Amino acid sequence: MALFLDILLVVTSLLLILLVLLHRAKGGGLSSLFGGGVQSSLSGSTVVEKNLDRLTVFTAAIWVISIVGIGLEIKFG
Repeated sequence: MALFLDILLVVTSLLLILLVLLHRAKGGGLSSLFGGGVQSSLSGSTVVEKNLDRLTVFTAAIWVISIVGIGLEIKFG
């Protein structure tokens, strides 16, 4: 169980970093660096931004649950 939680924590951490960097910032951010043409055509689409927000929140929730699980494993395991 501890190995599963460790792997889950690493995977969700990397995915969370990637998803946060993909968000469109006011100054452009890293999301405008990669594929400027694609980003300009998707910048008006609020559906893409809402789905990215939902995926980021879902990933963050799994990340928090895995941290709590690791903490409980350390305390009671």
